[in-house]
Amino acid sequence: MKSSQYYAVLMAGGVGSRFWPVSTRNFPKQFHDMLGTGESLLQKTFGRLARFIPEDQIYILTNARYTDLVLEQLPGIQPEQVVPEPAMRNTAPCILYAALKIRKKNPDALMLVAPSDHWIEDEAAFEKDVLECFERSNTSDALCTLGIQPTFPNTGFGYIEFDPAQREAAGLKKVLQFREKPDYETARGFLKQGNFLWNAGIFAWSARAIAEAFQQYQPEQYALLSAGEAVLNTPEEADFIVSEYPKAENISIDYAIMERSDQVFVLPARFDWNDLGTWGSLYDKMDKRQDANAIVQGRVLTQDSSGNMIRLPEGKIGVVEGLTDYIVVDQGDVLLIMPREKEQEIKQWVARVGDTFGDQHI
Repeated sequence: MKSSQYYAVLMAGGVGSRFWPVSTRNFPKQFHDMLGTGESLLQKTFGRLARFIPEDQIYILTNARYTDLVLEQLPGIQPEQVVPEPAMRNTAPCILYAALKIRKKNPDALMLVAPSDHWIEDEAAFEKDVLECFERSNTSDALCTLGIQPTFPNTGFGYIEFDPAQREAAGLKKVLQFREKPDYETARGFLKQGNFLWNAGIFAWSARAIAEAFQQYQPEQYALLSAGEAVLNTPEEADFIVSEYPKAENISIDYAIMERSDQVFVLPARFDWNDLGTWGSLYDKMDKRQDANAIVQGRVLTQDSSGNMIRLPEGKIGVVEGLTDYIVVDQGDVLLIMPREKEQEIKQWVARVGDTFGDQHI
């Protein structure tokens, strides 16, 4: 049964430039059906949370420019469930903003914070993990996070180090520290030690506990936004946020709170997970044809080609010969052809295309 105590905040404000040219500033990846399932990543994530959280208690944190997109894709929500940021200030200010709104509405609220662009297939296992975190947060000041069991020494994720004495213990574990994205040898060492998890950016806590953590560790940030508490959830809120929110420090929740608090716990996730951050991660997730090519859209014939990630306009015919381990994306007036091993350079190409041909293409 869904509890009136449960709330969720979906983070849906990013641009997702590593998925260019499909993901653009005007229409970022969370609003696209990246896997060809018939639902955008945002819609899929909302549905996953609505299994156990009341739909009218799921908030969408996004850039103000995407408000109409959110309401178009989630027609069942109310406009007040969209929390628009008038300026991009990383994850800490927007999480505090949402926590203050939720705490005012329900002082006993438990809130989940989750990105809108992750892919999780075992939704029942995800629900079970979140509820375990909620249970701990309901009786303590614990700030919980879900960590992903590493499957290889990934250098693209941050890591969470937990108490090695709890390595074999079930349930939540005491976090020792958050570690920055490592080099390959350091990542190998993390996996060998066995008490490191990937940082998925999924958090659960009481609205009261996270607000009080900001008051302790980010007093200026807390003072700035809590000054408008009287107008939160009222028609006057928008004017206050437009005026004051851009003054907030640009800082992540990890730096602002999680790396400073001694009340942080991590639960090793029991569900499969993919952050869908790059075309390569999408390739890993997709079903492959016999030739090891992954086709999202389009009608594609291949010869002497394998390991390619191909996305064409719906119905478009593509012929690919002699190409191995490439990304091929045809979107609008942009065609991207790039080796998969160089996908981290896409951001640089986005900047070059904008400088050369205009921002309307990025």
